[in-house]
Amino acid sequence: MTSPGKRRGLGRRAASVVTSGVLVAMCLAAAAPSAAGGADATDAAARADRDSSGTVLRVKVHGKSLEGNLEGDSPDRDVSVYLPPGYKSDSHRRYPVLYMLHGFTNTDLSYFGDGAGTHIPTIADRAIEGGTARDMIIVTPNAMTVYGGSNYSSGATTGDWESFVSQDLVSYVDKHFRTIDRVEARGLAGHSMGGYGAMRIGMKHPEVFSSLYILSSCCISPTSNIPDTPEEMAAFEAFTERPDDYTEVPSSIRTAVAAAAAWAPDPANPPLYYDSPVKNGELDPAVFARMTANRPLAMVDQYVNNLRKQHIAFDVGDEDTNILANLTEFDRVLTSYDVPHTFEVYQGNHGNRVPERFEDEVLPFFSKYLARKPAKESS
Repeated sequence: MTSPGKRRGLGRRAASVVTSGVLVAMCLAAAAPSAAGGADATDAAARADRDSSGTVLRVKVHGKSLEGNLEGDSPDRDVSVYLPPGYKSDSHRRYPVLYMLHGFTNTDLSYFGDGAGTHIPTIADRAIEGGTARDMIIVTPNAMTVYGGSNYSSGATTGDWESFVSQDLVSYVDKHFRTIDRVEARGLAGHSMGGYGAMRIGMKHPEVFSSLYILSSCCISPTSNIPDTPEEMAAFEAFTERPDDYTEVPSSIRTAVAAAAAWAPDPANPPLYYDSPVKNGELDPAVFARMTANRPLAMVDQYVNNLRKQHIAFDVGDEDTNILANLTEFDRVLTSYDVPHTFEVYQGNHGNRVPERFEDEVLPFFSKYLARKPAKESS
């Protein structure tokens, strides 16, 4: 018999000729727990008796895990929260939560601000009203840092963003909103840097997040975000002064600088507080090894048993060539371990189809898998 992991791997390879809706239905239906369910008659009845628009809040969440970071970034983070239609009127109902992580040089407002290309409140309202998604709370923290992004990693320079997301933020949301406070009702997703964060944090914390959706994740292979031309290496070595914000970092090395801050921190090396992977025009093998250890392709073998506990999907546009190659290898590794997952390659580049992917794939995925009832009600 073909294993679930291999069966889904074969489904991915046919993605270019199978429509995305059919692919998701084929790949997810077999493993979906009946208690989770999708948008159904109960949801339809609830929609008929409430407002059609959700509520958006922007709150401050203190991150104890971020205190004392050497970049000097505030541990008090803006967090955007979407509350589904009916949240205010039905004061006894509790909801699953999707944590959606943004990309490099963006903030939570890239999903919640006016004019955002992927405007989560509008998309969620439309999907819930149309019955393709069910009610859920959606949360996006602002992970902007002085270097343009935290990479959702843990270190003295950027702070412990992994713990901020998996502990501080989850604890705040469960305490201040009517959530279903159980792992089966929490999902984690993200795009680009956010996809990396969802992959990294998700595989380490199956006790917090039960379902993962990764969109065009960056930073997967050993050479991701490493200066690899003489010009980039020269620019990296010439960059020695701490910026006031990421726009002061030369554009050609911004992702590399943020990666070094996240994965090669050095409290004894002010003012940048990281070790450079470039010395005298060449890569430093020791620093390069430290950074490589944080790549999902270097980490995944350690967390296979965790990933087997989770519902996993990831996708990428066929024009996003480097990330396509890296996610194809990630798919191969998961398939070799028989880890159930879905992987789809669609027509598009790194970002041009993220709004429709969020509406047509991400929200239905979490609607399928996230538990709808507190533990005491689901037995």
